[in-house]
Order: sequence, then structure tokens, then C-alpha cells
Amino acid sequence: MTIHDLPAKWRIYEQSLQKKGGAVFCLVKRSDGEKALYVQGESPFSRGEPFANGNLYWLTPQTAFDLAQVFSWLAPQCIPAERPSFGFGDRLGLATPGHIRAVRGTSAFPVFAQQSVRENSRTGRTFAEVLASAIFGTFQEGYNGGFGADADHLKRVEDALEAAEIGYTFFTCDPSEHVVRVEKMGDEELRQRFSALDWADEWRQEYLNRPFPIAKLGELRFTEDTLFRAALKYGAAIEFADRMYRGLTERLSQRFDYEVSVDETDFPTSPLEHLFVVRELHRREVEFVSLAPRFVGAMEKGVHWQGDLDQFERELHAHAAIARSLGSYRLSLHSGSDKFTLYPLLAEETNGLWHVKTAGTSYLVALEVIARNDPSFFREIMHLSLSAFASDKQSYQISADPARIPPLHSVSDDDLTQLVAKHDSRQVLHIGFGSVLSELGDKLNEILASHEQEHYACLARHLARHLQGLEVNNE
Repeated sequence: MTIHDLPAKWRIYEQSLQKKGGAVFCLVKRSDGEKALYVQGESPFSRGEPFANGNLYWLTPQTAFDLAQVFSWLAPQCIPAERPSFGFGDRLGLATPGHIRAVRGTSAFPVFAQQSVRENSRTGRTFAEVLASAIFGTFQEGYNGGFGADADHLKRVEDALEAAEIGYTFFTCDPSEHVVRVEKMGDEELRQRFSALDWADEWRQEYLNRPFPIAKLGELRFTEDTLFRAALKYGAAIEFADRMYRGLTERLSQRFDYEVSVDETDFPTSPLEHLFVVRELHRREVEFVSLAPRFVGAMEKGVHWQGDLDQFERELHAHAAIARSLGSYRLSLHSGSDKFTLYPLLAEETNGLWHVKTAGTSYLVALEVIARNDPSFFREIMHLSLSAFASDKQSYQISADPARIPPLHSVSDDDLTQLVAKHDSRQVLHIGFGSVLSELGDKLNEILASHEQEHYACLARHLARHLQGLEVNNE
């Protein structure tokens, strides 16, 4: 396939060249960094700008969705039941080619479009724009291995339905606002509040005075205390998850992936609580592909996990055993960025059936590229992230202390990338993405566009470390 008579200031992404019917399609990039879809021949699209014996289409969500109608491998898919899955969050809309280079040739199924409403509100993007970026990145690389699209951490049914309308295939229900803090309740308050629940009598009959055999774990039994706490803690969350699932099943005629996430809570999910949540979802006929419990230890954003690794392994073993006994769903590790010590354990305990979500680590890779190529601008980003830290940290569980970050004037240009690597400055940069993109996003994107291949190579290298730790084998 060849493209004829393209002006010299336009460059073709060779891997994107595709032929369909009487037309040749490719992604092109202008010398100023602007990208477009170019179609030469019999274009199936009714709009576009006449250009060099063909038509040019700017990279809007509508163009992406039109392109996915022509090439079915650009449409999001559900996760294959037998494969592990990995979520590649992309806050900039530029990272998918690098993500593809990390995952290509492995057994992991990629989810390239993955952002939450919270992240979109901070980046100024929409579900449609996030999905479009993933489609164009996939087309640019000529990747036809399939990918998913995850509307992440959904706290409103309306947001789930919005994502469903534009083609998302994966919906992560986040009922954390409905989880009740029971850990410090006294016995009498616990009993009174449980007795007031509509399902109290039925739950007593269902869970008390009976064993729940779990293969490779033994029998689990509820006491009144553990039942009361599990029911009060997660009862309303289960009802919300059921309501969102019903809304999606009424709206969608095709199969979709549904995840229930209870990871964004203050206290870990115990094995008995896991058992209760899953059995109640099953009793309501909520079909889900993955569950994200709140694991023990500090599962903070973009940094290494901290905690008692032996305790984590024991509880992971219990959670994995329950998942195998109660269904074919996978355990989902959220805030999965850079948790390198946990990946081999997760892969082993789940027999390779897991889902891992990352997001901010790709943004941090982009900042490393900035630090190497424009130190002055990186310093501006660091200053802004520090100034916005007090407000930006409100919705995150992090332990960063800006006081432990060295004064910027004392850090040489050659050492700036170390600020992206060290715990405190890394977290400050991680959560400052919304403030940075709001004020400095255009320049940041311009610099990355001018160092595009370096950006992709760094992403591929960093995310490949995650996948290697998870022991996904080359196909």
C-alpha cells in the first residue's frame, strides 16, 4: 500500500496503513505536531477536507467512531474469560502507542481506554474523548489484538449509562460512598443498626450457624459480630451495585464487563466480607467479571506498596480461594501502578486470572520525558504541583510530605528526573495532574509531540516492567 502526493510537511505513520474497499487509510502528522486521518480513494465518510488526492479528517471522537465502523478491531471488546487483563489509564490521551508496545506479544488483554469521572473532571476530557484517543492510538500502531474500554470508578448510574451509549464495554462500579464505617462501632450499636435492616432476618438464616467450605482455605463461619459488621458495612453498597447493573442491562443489548470495586475505603476487606459481598451479588443475579477488594497495606498512588508482605500474601491467598470457589471472576488490583513486589504474588495466587489497573504512572513517565528535554518547564510543573498539593490531595490516600522534597533551586537539571522517582515528589506530581493540565497542558503536549518516539519507548519500558512482574508469557 502506498500513499501518493502527500505534502512534505506531513508524515505517515506507516503501521497505520490500512486498505478497505477502494480506499487506503492512514494516520498522518503535520510538522507542527497536529495529527489527522487521511483517506485516499473511495472514502466511506461523507465529510472531510479535500487534501492531496484524498480527504483529511481531524481527530475528533466522531472520526474515531466512524473509523471503528470501518475496522471492527478498533471497537472495544469484552475481556476474554481465559486471559488476564491490564488497564492502561492515559490521562493525556497520548500514551496508547506506548502501551501497545508494552503489551504486544504478551497474553494480557489490554484495556486502553480507562478513566474515571474524577480524572476526567480534572483533565477536562470526556468519556468520548478518552475512547477516541485509544482508538486513534490503536490505529496508529496497527494493533488488531483487541482492547477494552473501562468507565472507571462510577459513582452514579447516569455516568455508567453515558459511557454505555458511546461504546464502552467495561463498567467499574464504585459504591464506596455507600460503605459504612463499622470498625469502631460498639456491640449494642451494631446489634441495633443491624436489626433495623430490611434483610436482617433473612441474613441471620442465610449466614449464621452454617459452614462455608472454601477449597484450599477450609471452612469459613460467620459469628453474629462478623455478620453484623459485614452486612452493615456493605449492605447499601451491594444495593447500589445492583441498581447500576440493572440500569446497564436495561440499556445494553450486548454483553458487557462489570466490576465491583470496594477498594477506596479506609479499612481492608476481610475474607468473610468478601464472601458476603459476592454471595449477595450472586443472590441478586448481578453478573460481574471482577471484584476489587481493599487489600491490606498502603496501596498508594504511583509508588511501591508498603506493609507486611506476609500478611498481604495470607489475605491474598484467602481472597483468591474465595474467588475460585464462588465463581470465575478475577481479583482486581486498583492503584496497581508500580506495585512490583505484589505482582508475582497476584499472578501465582490467582492462577493468572487477574485484573490490574494503572493510570498515573503513565503521566509520570511523560514528566520524566519533560524533565530530560525541557528542565525549565519541568520546574514550572513541579512548582505548580506543589502549590496545588493542599487542595489536590483531598480525594487521595497518600503519605507525601512536601517538606521532604529538596528545594528546586538545589536540584541540578541532570537530577530532575530523580524528583519523578522519589516517593514524596512523585506523589505530589502524581496528584497534581489536573492543575498542571488545566494551566500548562498545551505546552506539555507540544513537548511530548516533539519527542514522541522517546515518549513511547519510555512508556513501553516502564509498563513492560509491570507485565513482566505479573508473569504474562509471550504468546
